[in-house]
Amino acid sequence: MDTFYISHGSPTLSIDEAIPARHFLKAWQEKGYCQRPKAILVISGHWDTAVPSVNVITGLNETIHDFYGFPKDMYKLKYPAPGAPELAKRVKELLMESEFKHVDEDRKRGLDHGAWVPLMLMYPEADIPVCQLSVQSDRDGTYHYKLGKALVPLKEEGVLIMGSGSATHNLRNIGGRGSSVPSWAMNFDTWLKDALLEGRYEDVNHWDEKAPSAKMAHPWPDHFYPLHVAMGAAGENAKAKNVHHSWDMGTLSYASYQFTTATS
Repeated sequence: MDTFYISHGSPTLSIDEAIPARHFLKAWQEKGYCQRPKAILVISGHWDTAVPSVNVITGLNETIHDFYGFPKDMYKLKYPAPGAPELAKRVKELLMESEFKHVDEDRKRGLDHGAWVPLMLMYPEADIPVCQLSVQSDRDGTYHYKLGKALVPLKEEGVLIMGSGSATHNLRNIGGRGSSVPSWAMNFDTWLKDALLEGRYEDVNHWDEKAPSAKMAHPWPDHFYPLHVAMGAAGENAKAKNVHHSWDMGTLSYASYQFTTATS
């Protein structure tokens, strides 16, 4: 299984046909980006905890509407995918076998919109078990890359590992529909694409030092670190591919990436 980083952008991705990324995700199965997974592990920028945490759900995942001030119909949307308790336990096991000695289990938390919004477009049947793993935004890119490296065995076990965030995420500098892309957003987004496609993963791990306009693109890194996990989970010398790119509201990049494990 390849790993992926999906830019989920605005919650309105769930209903707004004018967002190009919506059509990319709706064509996910038709385009055959990956074989049907046995289970899905989502690392979402909307679950930020002090230590790595997994949600251990034995029934159906609840749909968390963790956004405010949006159209009422969005709060009626449901994505009742089965929980993946065995996957959650496996994730905890792998992390604790690595350098992550404290991994929490959350037995109540369902799926936040960083998980269910893209998944309802990719797998609308909601019949694939889903587990979430949290980020630790007070840590750095290398930490999250190592978090991903610990999860490499999951790809051989039929698990789709998907980071979900936004390639650029500065909510204080969002424009209107059709706004032009400011130079800081374009410069960061272009740097990220070039670094990934050229395999400069160490630069991406040290993005806050290496990338132009890093702190403008990500004033807080919660939506960027899911990329590092997906990148690390692909294994050594993985190849990155830009599978979608579009902009919305001027500063939201929907750049999404596929990481293919290197063959020896």
